[in-house]
Amino acid sequence: MTTPTGRVVCDITISADGFSAGLDQTEERPFGDDGGDGSGAGLHAWMFDTPDENRAEIDRLNTAGAFIMGRNMFGPVRGAWDRRWNGWWGGDPPFHAPVFVLTHHAREPQPMDGGTTYHFVTDGIVAALSQARTAAGGSDVTVLGGATTINQYLAAGLIDELRLHIAPLTLGAGTRLFEGVPPLKLEQLAARAASRVTHVTYRVST
Repeated sequence: MTTPTGRVVCDITISADGFSAGLDQTEERPFGDDGGDGSGAGLHAWMFDTPDENRAEIDRLNTAGAFIMGRNMFGPVRGAWDRRWNGWWGGDPPFHAPVFVLTHHAREPQPMDGGTTYHFVTDGIVAALSQARTAAGGSDVTVLGGATTINQYLAAGLIDELRLHIAPLTLGAGTRLFEGVPPLKLEQLAARAASRVTHVTYRVST
């Protein structure tokens, strides 16, 4: 049996008080009460308003061999797949690799343009990680989010590296990173401040 060589990393933008989204998320306001129009524009201003200043971090976002996300990050559809939702990212998503979506409702894989295929995993986070590792073929696996999904992986001791992009705003309530996660030992690997974000990378010790 081959031992996996790639790391399991997570990469997420949070507010200064630790939230990746506000309360009352809807299809029209996917980030809920985020202090703006619900699009997450304030949280992700570092990516879209000042991309040149953050080019290294942006370029690193989609370099994994496979990705994992929760169903809430994939889209607003709940329960059975009663409509053909294929993610927020259009016909050519930015991942260009297999993406494993955690869900309680089975669905056939959905190939997209550009090399992305969504695989829907119904038997939990460990199964999703096993499939993602196989698909990655020794490259890193990135757990994209949202925070609830990352918290499950952190609580299970399955994350090697935590990449946080901390936006200079507070949300006050919502979906919070580290909620329900036991105490962690974090080794700071890097930190860099920019005008609209602070990037911090930690190694997670088990």
